[in-house]
Amino acid sequence: MNIEDAKVLVTGGTNGIGWATAKLLSERGARVAICGRNEERLREAENEFDCLAVKSDVANESDVVKLVASVIENLNGYNVLVNNAGFAKGAPLVNMTADMMEDVFRTNVVGAMLVARESAKHFLEQKYGTILNVGSTAGDKGMPMGTAYASSKAALKSMTETWRDELRTSNIRVMLVKPSEVVTNFAKTAGFPQEDKPTKLHGIDIAHAIVHAIEQPDVAFIPEIPVWATNPNG
Repeated sequence: MNIEDAKVLVTGGTNGIGWATAKLLSERGARVAICGRNEERLREAENEFDCLAVKSDVANESDVVKLVASVIENLNGYNVLVNNAGFAKGAPLVNMTADMMEDVFRTNVVGAMLVARESAKHFLEQKYGTILNVGSTAGDKGMPMGTAYASSKAALKSMTETWRDELRTSNIRVMLVKPSEVVTNFAKTAGFPQEDKPTKLHGIDIAHAIVHAIEQPDVAFIPEIPVWATNPNG
């Protein structure tokens, strides 16, 4: 699609990959909405680039219903979801708790489903749209201290494949972008060790992959895009 025709919701748009993607889309001419839970960061985004910033928790079903309705109304339509919101709680298996697993799955899996569900309702009505889920290579191979996070991204990959089979005949593209390690505040918040280097991936690198996937001609789509740093330790 032509990016200038895109009316996009980026969940988790207040930091990292979400922020970089929303900003790049706006700069490329798309109409953009973001959501997040941090009101201060939402206001900062509005000042940094042209967007509709909505305070919303994707893990809250009523929030999500209101969010998608607001996007449709304020963007005068809606055709692209970048399903990016997510977080991690890193711990070895022997220290993992049920609460930690449930917290991560509530946002990364249930939250992703809720936003996709409400978006798909609108996309089915117009018989057109794109759902792009932001997964992780950890969903394919796991990672130390990643019991909750890696399994949530494996679940997201499975949901992506399911939604693709359900929605393709209605001209709805469902895609998955799978970054490897990306330097954001995500790792620090999750408790994963991380060293920043210019040779590692950053949010803008993933943003370019996301925009590339969206702007493919409507007749085609790229099912999955894994994104790796060429030489992260270089």
